[in-house]
Amino acid sequence: MPQATYLEHESANDMDPRPYSEEWYSSVRNLLGDAACRQLGFYVLPENFVLSVVIPVYNERMTLPDLLDKVREVPIRKEIVLVDDCSRDGTRELLEDYTKRNWDDPLNRIVVEFHERNQGKGAAVRTGFSKASGDVVIIQDADLEYNPAEIPRLLQPIVEGKADVVYGSRFLGDQPHRVLYFWHYLGNKFLTTLSNCFTNLNLTDMETCYKLFTRDVIRQMYPKLTQQRFGIEPEMTARIARMGCRIYEMAISYNGRTYEQGKKIGVKDGFKAIYCIIRYGLFD
Repeated sequence: MPQATYLEHESANDMDPRPYSEEWYSSVRNLLGDAACRQLGFYVLPENFVLSVVIPVYNERMTLPDLLDKVREVPIRKEIVLVDDCSRDGTRELLEDYTKRNWDDPLNRIVVEFHERNQGKGAAVRTGFSKASGDVVIIQDADLEYNPAEIPRLLQPIVEGKADVVYGSRFLGDQPHRVLYFWHYLGNKFLTTLSNCFTNLNLTDMETCYKLFTRDVIRQMYPKLTQQRFGIEPEMTARIARMGCRIYEMAISYNGRTYEQGKKIGVKDGFKAIYCIIRYGLFD
């Protein structure tokens, strides 16, 4: 039961001067200089650029409104694709209410899709990919662990033509990172290392949520994706490695939540990830 589109894309000419436009960047560069602009992630976006933000949602009633506000605040023209994976905590009703709103928001076009039965994050991501039409697609969790304000900085290597894929790494650089579970951290490092052994990549954070893909990468990768749950992370990584994509990593902050706060990934998902790393590392 798909639905709901709120706003059509508006002409870039109606929005100038806007952040990341030629006029905006010129004024910022004159004020700060080239080096500072690069450090801050300031650059020029193509005039008709659209970012698709795919948000898989399952029982996120408490965090989704704040998360959606933060995503909408990112000063880039966006298509926000929310995919509800049969939530049972009131999230579905919240999204149904969103479909009835007349949002006066020139930067954001919002699409809502509903799964009639719970299938898993991978299935929700695949549904989101099938509806995304932007120049670049990013996955965004709905639980506030990842900060949407960092998205423009992650886009830069793709916009500048250096990368086809960008991963936001929680373990790279000096960005703030909430201190939580040691064994969870160790598990992440183990899975990333094992994945690297099969893909011959040198990633530091294969399991990160923040993965950005160009439209062309999505077009080639999406039809092959099969995983329903968290196994989609190593599957996507194996597939882009096999495609020979130019992959960049950039440091991101991370506000991890506890299992009491609703964290969903567990030990069974870790064993499934090992299977997927081996399965997709050896076979297409």
